[in-house]
Amino acid sequence: MMMALGLFVFSLRTTSYQELQRVTNWRHPSNSRVGATPAYQFTGKGEDTITLKGVIYHEITQSRVTLDQIRKMADTGKAYTLIEGTGKIYGLVIIDSLDETKTFFFKDGAARKTEFTITLKVIKEWQPTLLGSLIGMAAGALNRLI
Repeated sequence: MMMALGLFVFSLRTTSYQELQRVTNWRHPSNSRVGATPAYQFTGKGEDTITLKGVIYHEITQSRVTLDQIRKMADTGKAYTLIEGTGKIYGLVIIDSLDETKTFFFKDGAARKTEFTITLKVIKEWQPTLLGSLIGMAAGALNRLI
């Protein structure tokens, strides 16, 4: 497992990303002053954005995994945990956007190559008290499968 977004697992055999970019901003609003440079005040952390870019070669992976599952997750408007395979927990994220491009098609119209970009926004950093909601989410998902 490379990473898990909620119950969606990124792995080398199915859906793998080749690039992970993280941009974190901090807020420093300015106050104009007469005859001097503006004064800046630190007011806290700004947006934290994670972008995953990848390519799926369906002939190599022998997988017809689609990104529709992520699209359905985004449609709920809910936040999901983002956990790296190393154990690093990014926190709760929302799915901000999904860009999917399919090229080089089989004769049945299925894509041979799918490029994707997923943009996530961290809405809450990891806190141990969130563990209860993780267990509840996992139990709910298992109940739907059974």
